[in-house]
Amino acid sequence: MSKKTYFFLILILGSLTALGPFSIDMYLPGFPAIAKDLHTTPAKVSLSLSGFFIGISVGQLLYGPLLDRFGRKNPLYIGLIVYILASAGCAFTTSIEGLIAMRVIQAIGSCAAAVASVAMVRDLFPVKDNAKVFSLLLLVVGASPMIAPTVGGYVTAALGWQAVFVILTGMGIAIFTAVFFWLPASYEPDESISLKPKPILLNFWQVLREPQFYTYAFTSAIAFSGLFAYVSGSPIVFMDVFHTNEKVYGWIFAVLSVGFIGSSQVNTLLLRRHKSEQIVYVALIGQVIIALTFLAVALNGWLTLSITLIFLFIFLCCIGFTNPNAAALSLAPFAKNAGSASALMGALQMGMGTLISVFVSMFEEPSALPMVMGMAGSASVALLVLLVGRRTITTQIDVKQDADAALLH
Repeated sequence: MSKKTYFFLILILGSLTALGPFSIDMYLPGFPAIAKDLHTTPAKVSLSLSGFFIGISVGQLLYGPLLDRFGRKNPLYIGLIVYILASAGCAFTTSIEGLIAMRVIQAIGSCAAAVASVAMVRDLFPVKDNAKVFSLLLLVVGASPMIAPTVGGYVTAALGWQAVFVILTGMGIAIFTAVFFWLPASYEPDESISLKPKPILLNFWQVLREPQFYTYAFTSAIAFSGLFAYVSGSPIVFMDVFHTNEKVYGWIFAVLSVGFIGSSQVNTLLLRRHKSEQIVYVALIGQVIIALTFLAVALNGWLTLSITLIFLFIFLCCIGFTNPNAAALSLAPFAKNAGSASALMGALQMGMGTLISVFVSMFEEPSALPMVMGMAGSASVALLVLLVGRRTITTQIDVKQDADAALLH
């Protein structure tokens, strides 16, 4: 594979992966404006974010078998069309209930892109390169929390929050065009895969019972849910507690994202000397320490804007190390079931993220505590799952192994 082809594949797959994060991050600065226009509260507006997470969780389980049965591109086309139509629907909604409903549908469309991009990493690249590719995808994805909320803040201030969803509609159309003309078909349709409920559930069960998958997929999902606690709680923390405006909030979100992006790229250097499982373990311990310290400071009422930014930055750095390595370790044992495995992994992540975001949204009074409690709880439980799960793995497939030697399925 030439460097030009490699770069182009990463760019398209990264755009697919970034569609969901853009849909999440870009409208966050508009929470107060949406609440005002739809005659509701910012806490209820955040339920539209929870609705998005629910849609992604359900949708990924749907698209996994479809991607294995019909190939990667046709289900992806359908998902992108659903996303485009729902994004336009969000722009024209007149009630909070309508916005929540459209966001659920929008998520179901966008998760086709998320599942397909992860599965195609496994299709197009050897197992030994998967962790590196995932880190490169995070570099592309990482641009979304830097660009999306900043642009969203300026767009909301100048044109209103509806314009954000008009832009997302245009993004969906552009990505559809790139996929149609330039993304190669990476997987032959497998007619042996049934779409009946029982075989689908058995297929998911076959994936889920693999010790290496459930150990690292649950560890990744629970640890990553701390990011959802931050995303759900940050509009309230920064705009209601610390009284920043939409534009400042966008820039804060962008600056904090540097930690997540930077650590994911440092990860590619660490992989030259260290195994993925070693990096996950050390980074997760760091994530627990910083989150519990953050919680102690918050409980004592010592939080300031500067202190909050420091803790969040370090926490996001830890996630940048844990997520790509845990994802690669989760998928390493699979080839034939890569679509189902990536769908199940994504559903677990979004399911945990939904629970965390609903928890944060339950608190009507503006406070940083719900966000910090979600971050501390997620990190602590993830470490516990990793320590217990590692004892059940008898033969671990390392992501640096040769692909043919690594396949268990």
